[in-house]
Amino acid sequence: MKPCVKSLVLELLVAKDGAPLQVREAIVACELFGISENNVRVTLARLTIEALLEGAGRGSYQLGPQAKEISSQLFEWRRVEQHLRMWDGSYLMVACNALGRSDRNVLRQRERALHMLGFAELDKDLYVRPNNIGPDTESLRRRLIELGLEPAALVFQATDFEAAQTQRIQDQWNGDLLNDSYRRTCQQLDSWVLRAEQLKLDAAARESFILGREAIRQIIFDPLLPEPLVDVALRTEFFASTKRFVDHGHQIWRSFLQQP
Repeated sequence: MKPCVKSLVLELLVAKDGAPLQVREAIVACELFGISENNVRVTLARLTIEALLEGAGRGSYQLGPQAKEISSQLFEWRRVEQHLRMWDGSYLMVACNALGRSDRNVLRQRERALHMLGFAELDKDLYVRPNNIGPDTESLRRRLIELGLEPAALVFQATDFEAAQTQRIQDQWNGDLLNDSYRRTCQQLDSWVLRAEQLKLDAAARESFILGREAIRQIIFDPLLPEPLVDVALRTEFFASTKRFVDHGHQIWRSFLQQP
């Protein structure tokens, strides 16, 4: 899938590790994905008006004052494991039965927020996940609201389910499928790095961006389940492999952008 100019420009600034982005570099990079020069220039102008970018000298840009939150979000995937804690067997619940369903945009934001934090719909408008993320329930509630959940939703802990209900809850996730995805992505990223030197620089830049973006998305939407629901060591290996791959991709992009 072709990236949008906005996301590509922001990723390029991250790859440049604080150095300004030249307009020429943005144009050349976007050409790899079939994005026109006019589209790039229009987007740069719009992002400047929105204060997401600001000028950094003639024909160059850096992150603007309104880009702080977006910039932190670009790095958040690297820190997801820091939000984990030991699982005590209890569950986090979100009850949305008092919320409306007529506004499809609000409903979409709600479901996306819950999905991003690994909640599964146990019953209609009742969502659940293991209680192993965040320092406490209130912090999780604030995070859900930041992501799009309405403040009127009920967020609480629950425990002492009977065995059959506990099994029903745990069946909401397919641990084997998640483990397979960790293993498969690790193998894909590591094997690509081994053959990257055989690729032309423009092909390596394009492929590293696409593969890295897909792996990061996989991390962002990972439910972060505890043992024994998934193989936590395998997930940690996948996260580490993605970090190495993205760092390698950034080196490729810096080399690509430095070409005369």
